[in-house]
Amino acid sequence: MEWKIFIVRLLLATLLGSIIGFEREYHAKEAGVRTHLLVALGSCLFMILSVYGFDFMLDRDHVSFDPSRIASQVVTGIGFIGAGTIILQKQMVRGLTTAAGLWVTAAIGLACGNGMYLIAVVTTAIVLISLGLINVYLPYISQKERRITFLAEDYAVMAEILNQLRQEKITVLNYEMHKSAEENDGKMLVTLEIRMKRYDNVKGITSILKNFEKVELVQVS
Repeated sequence: MEWKIFIVRLLLATLLGSIIGFEREYHAKEAGVRTHLLVALGSCLFMILSVYGFDFMLDRDHVSFDPSRIASQVVTGIGFIGAGTIILQKQMVRGLTTAAGLWVTAAIGLACGNGMYLIAVVTTAIVLISLGLINVYLPYISQKERRITFLAEDYAVMAEILNQLRQEKITVLNYEMHKSAEENDGKMLVTLEIRMKRYDNVKGITSILKNFEKVELVQVS
């Protein structure tokens, strides 16, 4: 009968991990359904092994063990997987939320493996609700850094652009200017880093640049 309970725990861990993974994959994050599924399933199995896997040794003399020893290693080991989802791209760190999600998913798997079904289900619900609320309300309260690359005639034009952006209350973090790769156009290639509200329309920024005849937009990221 005990093996049936173990199967239920494994299946529940798989289901809950898949639900969180689906939410991450739906938003095109670094780790999706398969990764979260495997993390939850593996954590659950490790917990079952940790608690029940060495019962046959207990009847021997001078034998004792700590049921939490394998589970504690899961908490440490999941950090390596989480670190793999964190990347530095264009001076911006991405993947922290997904790494934290994997960490929580491992905890959910451990809870399933220990038979704490209600705790595992409630934690999954909290994760989904939290991520959903963040996706809805975060753009209205947080800021995002963007990088704009364009060609400008000279520094005088750049000074006018900076002045216009400040009038629009757009924070200019940094900018770089150097000669364009084209030898004969005589223009300056400008990389401009700004900070703006997430819900602000990027087209509003590009429209400001297009108002200057001597500016040619290259890229917005």
